Amino acid sequence: MRKFLIPAVLAALTLLSGCATVDGIGRDISGGANRVSGWLG
Repeated sequence: MRKFLIPAVLAALTLLSGCATVDGIGRDISGGANRVSGWLG
């Protein structure tokens, strides 16, 4: 369990530090969703 947990936490921290704010995370997720919906529709 620990072998999976530590890399997962490190990956999450890396992603969060790239966005710097909760607002940035929301914009990144929204942008990704818009791109995928463009591919499908």
